[in-house]
Amino acid sequence: MKKNWVIKIGSSLVTKGNTGLDNKNIKNWTKQINELVKNNIKVIIVSSGAIAEGMNRLGLKKRPTSSSELQALASIGQMGLIQAYETAFKKYNILTAQMLLTHEDLSNRERYLNAKNTLNNLMSLNVIPIINENDSVSTDEIKFGDNDTLASLVANLSSANLLVMLTDQDGLFNKDPKKERNAELIQSISVSDKNLGKYAGPSSSAMGRGGMITKITAAKKAAKSNTQTIIANGRKKDILINILNDEKDVGTKIYNKSSGIKSKKQWIANSSKVKGKLIVDLGAKKVIKNLGKSLLPIGIKSFDGIFQKGDVVAICDSKKVEIARGLSNYDSECLKKIIGKSTKEIKKEIEIFDNEVVVHRDNMILS
Repeated sequence: MKKNWVIKIGSSLVTKGNTGLDNKNIKNWTKQINELVKNNIKVIIVSSGAIAEGMNRLGLKKRPTSSSELQALASIGQMGLIQAYETAFKKYNILTAQMLLTHEDLSNRERYLNAKNTLNNLMSLNVIPIINENDSVSTDEIKFGDNDTLASLVANLSSANLLVMLTDQDGLFNKDPKKERNAELIQSISVSDKNLGKYAGPSSSAMGRGGMITKITAAKKAAKSNTQTIIANGRKKDILINILNDEKDVGTKIYNKSSGIKSKKQWIANSSKVKGKLIVDLGAKKVIKNLGKSLLPIGIKSFDGIFQKGDVVAICDSKKVEIARGLSNYDSECLKKIIGKSTKEIKKEIEIFDNEVVVHRDNMILS
């Protein structure tokens, strides 16, 4: 039985088009989540809908395109969104808490750990966190882009057993069910299945930013922490209860055949932002990919970007194709002095040589 769930609820479900929040749906999910809580399941909700609710409050029929207008709408709508969840859960004496995150919060290691500790503390207090992207301050540089991505990172952050992505579709199909009558629901598929990407389609909602492509990408990210993903129709009666009872035909289950990766490497792979690129020679590429070795200065041909010690850097081959990423033991200024040189050569030129390894294998993950 799953003990820690992240439930992501999309805009098309939370809202009624241009008429604001769908309180009937919200009450329905909170009733089901109350049953999950009774079964000792810790729940985190990632919910869209702030901008759509803001549009409703201002009487707007068309979603604006400028960042400043969207940020203002998010600020207005977030009040109603959180109030709706708080009111619905109050019936069951369940406390809720609001968490607003940007990509910057999770790409910075210290802030990532702070967010992790906050989530853990809230769950230990039996409080349900309601998480949304902080659209009121997010810019292109620091936003997740969609709440599917945010949900997968929250799954990593909380070491969730299950990520449930509630949408207006029944799951993944082998063909477009709106165009093909013989389209079949894919009930179970591995994240490593080569056909997985073929089953994605664009978002059908004017309110949402994601689609099946973002859900598949999110499932792959979540799988790195051994989190199984289920894409299900949030409008189906008792869908969360059916998932709890492990019933058939609940949607599409996306699982990982291999074991997950350590928490720090999850952060490197999914949450962190790459600050630079290290271009390596063929020899370094082979030992990193095939032997799992650390990256030494002698294997680096050149690099791009300005970065600090401890920043995440991409390790690329001569064609600038990423083969791995990891934490750099050197800032870009210091790295200039040692790339392409052996340890013996460096020690002759530099009196204090901090580290023989530029990126240690323990702080590296293959792409």
